[in-house]
Amino acid sequence: MEKWPVGVFASIDAGLGVKLEVARELGVPTIHLHTPHKLSRTEENAKRFSARLQEFGLRITVVFAGFEGESYADIPTVARTVGLVPPETREARKQELKEIADFAKLLGVDAVGLHVGFIPHDPGAETFREVLAAVREVCDHCRGNGQRIHLETGQESADALLLFLRQVDRDNLFVNFDPANMILYGSGDPLPALRKVGSYVRSVHCKDAKWAARPGEEWGTEVPFGTGDVNAEQFLRTLAEIGYDGPLTIEREIPQEPQRQKDEIGHAVRVIEELKSKILG
Repeated sequence: MEKWPVGVFASIDAGLGVKLEVARELGVPTIHLHTPHKLSRTEENAKRFSARLQEFGLRITVVFAGFEGESYADIPTVARTVGLVPPETREARKQELKEIADFAKLLGVDAVGLHVGFIPHDPGAETFREVLAAVREVCDHCRGNGQRIHLETGQESADALLLFLRQVDRDNLFVNFDPANMILYGSGDPLPALRKVGSYVRSVHCKDAKWAARPGEEWGTEVPFGTGDVNAEQFLRTLAEIGYDGPLTIEREIPQEPQRQKDEIGHAVRVIEELKSKILG
């Protein structure tokens, strides 16, 4: 496989990411797939979808889990609703995550990604221990499927994420690095963070953002890749520095407007291809 194949975040029916037809028109070879709705996650649909991917010349590299009830309306709402941290939904989501992993296995995908949520910074906190146990359980389930778990960056600083990864102590737990999320959440400068967690990075999102006036208290602003504070060229150069050679997957959270998606994501594809030529020669 070529170094740094370009990809896009795509969806079958869950409304997040571009449609497969857009991915095909953009001419990219890989996708990150947002998990289909529960009723769609059947063996029959997996076979049908796999055939469609083959027809379109697309390969899924990570299946991303999302859960009902999650909201990214603002930072406090994320802390209250996202991932495996909220105690009232943890058991149900843990079970669903295992089901998502099993569906990914049917698709021949060996990595499952998710936002785990705002992990408490105190390792002695009860919630920290509970989330630790939940992630270990899911990692063990995925190991049985020959799969990895990729935790997406954003809510934690690099140091807090490293502490959690080491505490989980599972050899199939890695990181999906999203530099824009570090800016959007105000959790740290993405490039030093990438160097710190580099040995764990197995997938990335090429996404860009501008810092908020009060980082960590209010959202930063997502912008097209290459136009924000990430510094797209230095991001790719840092990926080369840490030895990452996997897909560069464009994630652009914009309304379901096909032409706008094609325009903005097409722009990101061109930016990445130009930077690849410049950096890789």
